[in-house]
Amino acid sequence: MPKLFHLSCSPRADSESGAGARVFLDHFRQVRPDWDIDVMNLWKDYLPEFEGYILEAKYTRLGGGAFTDSQRDAFAIAERIAVRFALADRVLISTPMWNFGIPYKLKQWFDLIVQPGLTFRFDPDQGYFPLLKNRPTIVILASGSDFVTGMNRGRIDMASPYLREALRFIGVSDVRFALIGPTAGPAGPARLAREAAHRHLVELASSF
Repeated sequence: MPKLFHLSCSPRADSESGAGARVFLDHFRQVRPDWDIDVMNLWKDYLPEFEGYILEAKYTRLGGGAFTDSQRDAFAIAERIAVRFALADRVLISTPMWNFGIPYKLKQWFDLIVQPGLTFRFDPDQGYFPLLKNRPTIVILASGSDFVTGMNRGRIDMASPYLREALRFIGVSDVRFALIGPTAGPAGPARLAREAAHRHLVELASSF
């Protein structure tokens, strides 16, 4: 059974990114009823801290050494998290923009799965190489500012470039962004932005 992996990155039940994801998934289920949807909620699913044995394991592997038992057990946790992503035929990431970037839980997820021998390999002579297969990926990114029309009042979107490059580094370059914004400020523009974004998400779900 083909699988869509949804990485849900907002802690708010009424988040704009979450609402956009529900619109997308409701339509996706209609056009792809035979697909399995695996949802990982970064605020409910277990994410270990990136320290101690798991941090040691990363640098042990980069240095070509052998894991201790403790490092192996810690690395296995990161491996299980990465495998949920790696097994997906399609990926949906829904996230808010926090302080021009991404929520710290999403950064923690990347820190855990971007591991040598797991999602990338390193050759001292030739550099870094991705290990994951490319797969269509949509990122729903909700922001208080308007990055859709460019009326962002001088604010900088550092979330999109980071996500694009972090995914490309491990092999995923087929990435499209669905921006929702502004989500803050006067109710009228926020409502119009939400409605336009939801229409776009229905269109994306139809051919995803």
